[in-house]
Amino acid sequence: MFNAPCTPRSLLTRALDGTTLRPLLLPRAQYHPQPTAADRTAWDGLPAPLRAAILAAGEKRLGEPWEILRASVQLGFVRTGNRAEFEAPHAARRSRLGALVLAECVENRGRFLDAIADGLWLICEETFWGGAAHLFMQRRGPGLPDVTEPIYDLGVGETASLLAWTHYLLGAKLDAVHPMIRERVRLEIDRRVLTPCLDRDDFWWMGWHRDNRPVNNWNPWCCSCWLDCVLLLEDDPDRRTRAVHKIMRILDIFIDHCPADGGCDEGPAYWARAAGSLCECLNLLHVATAGRVDIFHEPLIRELGRFVQRTHVSGLCFVNFADAPVRPGIEPAVLYLYGQRTGDRELMAFAAWFFQQRPGPHITGSMGRLLPLLWLQKELNDPAARPPLDRDVWLSELQIMVARDRAGTGEGLFLAAKGGHNEESHNHNDVGSFLAYLDGQPLLIDVGVETYTAKTFGPDRFDIWTMQSQWHNLPTVNGRHQRNGRAYTASAVRYDSTDTAATLSLDLAAAWPAEAGLAQWRRTICLQRGTAIVLTDDYQLTAATEPVVFNFITARPVDLRTPGRILLAASPDAPGSRGAILTYDAAALTAAVDDVEVTDPQLRHNWKRVYRLRLTERSPLLHARREFHVMPA
Repeated sequence: MFNAPCTPRSLLTRALDGTTLRPLLLPRAQYHPQPTAADRTAWDGLPAPLRAAILAAGEKRLGEPWEILRASVQLGFVRTGNRAEFEAPHAARRSRLGALVLAECVENRGRFLDAIADGLWLICEETFWGGAAHLFMQRRGPGLPDVTEPIYDLGVGETASLLAWTHYLLGAKLDAVHPMIRERVRLEIDRRVLTPCLDRDDFWWMGWHRDNRPVNNWNPWCCSCWLDCVLLLEDDPDRRTRAVHKIMRILDIFIDHCPADGGCDEGPAYWARAAGSLCECLNLLHVATAGRVDIFHEPLIRELGRFVQRTHVSGLCFVNFADAPVRPGIEPAVLYLYGQRTGDRELMAFAAWFFQQRPGPHITGSMGRLLPLLWLQKELNDPAARPPLDRDVWLSELQIMVARDRAGTGEGLFLAAKGGHNEESHNHNDVGSFLAYLDGQPLLIDVGVETYTAKTFGPDRFDIWTMQSQWHNLPTVNGRHQRNGRAYTASAVRYDSTDTAATLSLDLAAAWPAEAGLAQWRRTICLQRGTAIVLTDDYQLTAATEPVVFNFITARPVDLRTPGRILLAASPDAPGSRGAILTYDAAALTAAVDDVEVTDPQLRHNWKRVYRLRLTERSPLLHARREFHVMPA
């Protein structure tokens, strides 16, 4: 896991210090990572539909008023826990600026320059470029930003990167509006990013002073934006070298904490800003040194790239343990570039296939990711592209298994199950939980995470229903749920795969607090290929004060009328899809269902209703062995 003890690998810095790095770095004047607006061959050569879409997006934003950022709304985070109300206009300013910049690069007539200048100046005038939720990093604490202490969070990095790319792409075209615009951009990026990141080593995401926080996606994400700014704007050779070397040292901390199996405990969506951002950093280093700093050949780096394709279910659905959504917004260009640099043709093909699943031109996202996407249109439209859909995956350090009936198809049954512990990054209390799909449609699910608020990452995180084990495919024991913390973990984990079955077995007893009275809870989850998913729970308790409840979570309407056989209807998103049957011992267990209408906007992207099946022992027992079968109807 990312927060487990690690053996330093130092892949980036083991052979390089500041002295040996300096002659490898291209001077800023020679660094040309993407075509600028002045390179008309590149921009005029974009496919006509893409050019038209970029222009249409820019024209739409051109006549709209710029968003207002209010102190009272920013204070909403500490007053009510609401962060979305401030984040929405904050993000809209930046997406507007990006759309205008791309439109000017395509059209090259100066029509968008005044609006771009307005956006640049407005953003430069903001007191703080980051999120209200991240002001805990300043010494004066959350609330309003302290202008005397520039701190660097994800929002600061993303904003600075956008401004640095705008400065690079448009160059002297901005001087035609006024020479002070580019000067102001350089000044603000220096005081908010270049100087504090070079001078300070106490930002927790750097990894040296973490305050018990795990190393997670913040590390490479922050580094990728910072590296953009250094390479695009830093003129001083000494500062340029010192900053790049420091970034490499920080990235080494992230790499050192990555499991050898390439797993990301934050899930596929967060992979995009974990290993995905690491790929961006490594690619920037590769370009900025003319290929002389390159670790893409390292086995660990290759394994990190494969995580997303390994956790792909079918269509746009992915295994979504922790806070990851079931349909994550992964940028195909990042996947393709990762495969290209590591020589992984399967990953390149998967990226191209994934790109083709989404209708229309793709012109949203960070500027540093949009630009490579523009020049990969031919590769990403490869008609031969396909997803690999691996039959079996076992990530031994992350303790996640993935299995399907047959490789290369989403048809039939699919199973994903996990062990691990309850202090993973973006953790849910879900040791021993599992997911099931039928013909690519969700069957037994992980609900995911609601819209972020102050509570999401605060001391009351596990009061949120979606974080609790009782809202995962897990039992409730003596009225108790799993508890969060590194000590609450799976043990005696065993995995096996054959042509006929894939099985994960593990003891879950340590995932509950002592007062739950678990002596042993042996769970076995087996995909019997082409037949059924079989769950066996064999438990021994030291005390039995309440009947054990076996919880199963689904987004499909359920029919409990036949004891021992629960009908799971067709998927709401695919009315013609096959239903399924969940069988249980009706003589030992009673069945009930909780029907929850989903109201949270983020969750409603995936589920409109969620149903919790509760199969409850008829009386408290010290020992029992229960078996459940899930099979196509």
